[in-house]
Amino acid sequence: MSQPFPHLFQPLTLRHKTLKHRLNFGAHTANMSVEGLPGERHLGYYRERARGGAAMIVVEPVPPHRTGVLTRGNFRPDDDAVIPHFRRITDVCHEHGTVMIQQIYHVGAHGEWHNSFEPSWSPSGRPSMHDSDGSHAMTELEIEEIVDSFARAARRAKQAGFDGCELMAAYNAIIEQFWSPLTNRRDDGWGGSFENRMRFSTAILERIRAYCGDDFIVGMAISVDPTQPKVMSVADQQEIAAWHDARGLYDYVTVGTGSYYDFTRIIPPFVYEDKLGPPFAEAIKGVVKHVRVQAESHIRTPENADYVIASGQADMVSIVRGQIADPHLANKAYQGRPEDIRPCISCNQMCWGRRSRDYWISCLINPSAGREFQWDGDRFERAETPRRVLVVGGGPAGLEAARVAAERGHHVTLAEASDKLGGQFRLAGEQPRRAQILDFLGWYETQLEKFQVATQLNSYMEADEIRAFGADTVVLATGSLPTGTGYQRALPDVAQMPGIERGNAWSVEDVMGRAARLGKRVLLLDDGGNWRGAGTAWSMAERGHEVTLMTPDSTVARELIHTGTEFPLRRKLRELGVRFMTDSAVAEWHGDGATILDLLTGTMERQPFDSLVLNTPNLAEASLVEELRESGLEIHAIGDCVAPRHAPAAIYEGRKLGRAL
Repeated sequence: MSQPFPHLFQPLTLRHKTLKHRLNFGAHTANMSVEGLPGERHLGYYRERARGGAAMIVVEPVPPHRTGVLTRGNFRPDDDAVIPHFRRITDVCHEHGTVMIQQIYHVGAHGEWHNSFEPSWSPSGRPSMHDSDGSHAMTELEIEEIVDSFARAARRAKQAGFDGCELMAAYNAIIEQFWSPLTNRRDDGWGGSFENRMRFSTAILERIRAYCGDDFIVGMAISVDPTQPKVMSVADQQEIAAWHDARGLYDYVTVGTGSYYDFTRIIPPFVYEDKLGPPFAEAIKGVVKHVRVQAESHIRTPENADYVIASGQADMVSIVRGQIADPHLANKAYQGRPEDIRPCISCNQMCWGRRSRDYWISCLINPSAGREFQWDGDRFERAETPRRVLVVGGGPAGLEAARVAAERGHHVTLAEASDKLGGQFRLAGEQPRRAQILDFLGWYETQLEKFQVATQLNSYMEADEIRAFGADTVVLATGSLPTGTGYQRALPDVAQMPGIERGNAWSVEDVMGRAARLGKRVLLLDDGGNWRGAGTAWSMAERGHEVTLMTPDSTVARELIHTGTEFPLRRKLRELGVRFMTDSAVAEWHGDGATILDLLTGTMERQPFDSLVLNTPNLAEASLVEELRESGLEIHAIGDCVAPRHAPAAIYEGRKLGRAL
């Protein structure tokens, strides 16, 4: 078999270890600890990525000091109690030939008092970028305390079986805060000149080597935020990397993007281009002579990763979200099966979106993420007795139920009423920059064919046809539909928008499905604050409509704040001339305009519009569920026909049911 990714799948020496190839699973906060200790959820999560072939895993950051706690799921700082728990993880991952690294971080001024109950320590007492808090300017004794806490954390990692540690300077964490003259304004031996600003990281690295010996890998994670060159420019990072490289202070450097000044590029969503980080990795690689350089940030696929290595931009590559979405990405790529890799859609809804709400992370398209200890990873046991399964509805819930049931050996027929699979999720994929969703639906089509699912398009099934089909099990995944009432959460006592019957009113589904006949001036009522509304506004604006996006919320795209997409989205909408109207509701639709209610003042104003587009709550399409309730058939309802929600709920319920059949 010829290797489709020959540059990626070459071994690489890293200090005293040899990586079996160049594709790694980099550091990120899985937020899965229980009382500050890694438990079964955490063990299952990393074991599955080791099983899946990752060459090196960098386990999520451990704060070395009580003032460095950032999230609810952080591990206990400066506590040997974590050692045996981490040892279980390193032991099981080593069984798969995976090099294990632990990241250590302290975010300095940007800490979280609500989790640490400590003031955030920083070089110069600069303000936090997480909230409105200020920070404490460390004394020299406190700097020494932090330096030693890093070294003790590294020694603890070695005792737990890790092959090395990675220090996080990225995103303007405490190490970078010492490096940057913007955040380091000290006038003692720890600030001022370049050499003085390097003293903090140098002291940490030298002490780690003294505590851990030569057979211990030490890496440094940095990032480049092109929106904030005055904080730390590419040239600054090159000078710093060359300084550390010349002194042999660390073995590799990981180069990412973004910062606490611009969260949106730390975990880049689909609004940004692929391979966002490699150009910066290439810049660092050009100035170092000894250390290995790892590129990360939106390197989504093995094809991308192989290109990065082949072009000399980096020595190794970290793909995080791609291996959350498919923990077996590395093995599938190595085996020449890239078409079987479940493709990350860069949505950030269940990884960064859950982490930013301080939950443990998961994945929209892979609900096994975070549940590996319950579901034995991302694999399915064959069913003892194969059944004949009929799945009605080819949206995400039906697709996942059909795929999993077929993979387990059931004989599955999938009936979809339209001429394409995907349901409303396909409409989302038609929005600008969201074609990764269409790629994901294409993956489903490949998998259904592979597992011999009989897919019937243009197949609208009535209750009598379902009864006559003769299935052992019927799965109803018929989705939801727009109500057409214009109901608004801001006006809970008004069941139907006054004047909605006058026409020129459409749903976002009508717009994205090209059924709506829109005029020039469009009012989009976004009652959800999500991509259904804002993505449709983007699409209409690109088609040349004059769009006003109205929301009852205080900001446009409120629900997207947790995914890091709302700011670049709002910026794009503004570039396209979309007008924003917040804290507002529609008091009445006139067919050629709307009376707008200001929710803050209670005043009303009539404004002219040619069309009204509604992103309002849908209604479950449960008619088949009701008709078949007393049929005597084994019926299972999943997804939006149970309750209209987002795609993660549909795919989760599809997988959960498919596993249970």
